[in-house]
Amino acid sequence: MYFKEIIKQFENTERILELNLTNTEHLYKIQKLADTIYKESKSLDEIIALETDMLNDKNNFSLTSHLAVKIAKSKQILSEIKEKIHLTIIFSVYKDKNRLLTKEEHPQGEDFLLKKIQQIESLTSDFNNISWDMLIVDDGCPENSGKVASEILNEKYNENNVEVLFLQDAIDQKLEVVKNLKSTGDSIKGGAIEYGMWYAVNKNIKNHIIISTSANLNTHLGQSGLLINSIINNNKKVAIASRTEPESIVKNDITRDLNRKLFIYLWKRVINRLNYIIDTQCDFKAYKSETIKKIILNNYEYKLAYNFELLLKTDILERRSIEVVPIAWINNTKTIEDNKQYIDMLKAITKMYHKYLPAHADAHLFAFFIKALTQKEWDILIEHIPEGIQIKSPKHYDIYTEITTEDFENILNKYSLN
Repeated sequence: MYFKEIIKQFENTERILELNLTNTEHLYKIQKLADTIYKESKSLDEIIALETDMLNDKNNFSLTSHLAVKIAKSKQILSEIKEKIHLTIIFSVYKDKNRLLTKEEHPQGEDFLLKKIQQIESLTSDFNNISWDMLIVDDGCPENSGKVASEILNEKYNENNVEVLFLQDAIDQKLEVVKNLKSTGDSIKGGAIEYGMWYAVNKNIKNHIIISTSANLNTHLGQSGLLINSIINNNKKVAIASRTEPESIVKNDITRDLNRKLFIYLWKRVINRLNYIIDTQCDFKAYKSETIKKIILNNYEYKLAYNFELLLKTDILERRSIEVVPIAWINNTKTIEDNKQYIDMLKAITKMYHKYLPAHADAHLFAFFIKALTQKEWDILIEHIPEGIQIKSPKHYDIYTEITTEDFENILNKYSLN
């Protein structure tokens, strides 16, 4: 295939041995290949055929090439949209002061704000019918990340379509969207993102799509067209990126992590309604603005499970109105996860079950079990995780239900140190 020859030539001449989306040179090369594929293609079907062919031979192509094809596909999707649409990109910042800077300014610098702007500009600049803006929401950062972001925009960005908001301002103004927050300390990302969503949809822009993402650069915004396709062409209310689909391209496979596996298995036992979703936590989601208006108020979860509440309320609005979209996700962030986050999210999810769903015998048993689960007990379950959960892929957990609360309790009774 002609495209495969282009890709192989690119890989031979523009060698990227360890792809890093915080690296400016790497991003330039990715965009160069994506633009070449997009310009040489005659239709979306042609790029889809290339993508399928490469996925069938996945290991013989670099992460760079796989990502570039998804960006080219994303751009081709946008090129075929004739109606006017407006995009709002939203992410929160918290203790990101150093990462906002350039590598020359600080060893941890990623310059991620200007990189995100460049990514969405490269995706949309050829299309007069597609406009965009961006909201950066300070989640109560003690290092004044929001202020640093504002200074960067004032010094280095000349347009007026990127704005910094502060969650503390929303709390001080007693805005309805954050009425359950007493302080920014009650939020872990969720309060900031939901404030940004509320702020965006209250502009009442026609054909408005809200895209939430994370401050890191793991997900290239050039893939936004993949999410937009689900809403514009497939008439979905929400599109969520997934790192667990067969067509997903992932560096640092999350499906091998036992904490995530146990988390997914347990929440699926409580919220059966969302069983068609696996990766609820990937920070790359698109919402119709009309949907946001219906799900953004009267929420109580402003921490890491906030997006789970938004997804559940969306599915209650219309069954299976959420589409799962495979993406390329390149994790270069070297962080140590706090396992406590999984218990906190699960306990929040059980509250959602009680609030939004009718009682179900099995779900009730698991909700009761999770409610009493401690961090020590979680660690024991991870150390002695049932074989079925360990060896199976999370994509099977919707039908694999053999491990019961009694099995978990037997593990705890056997290995707990009194």
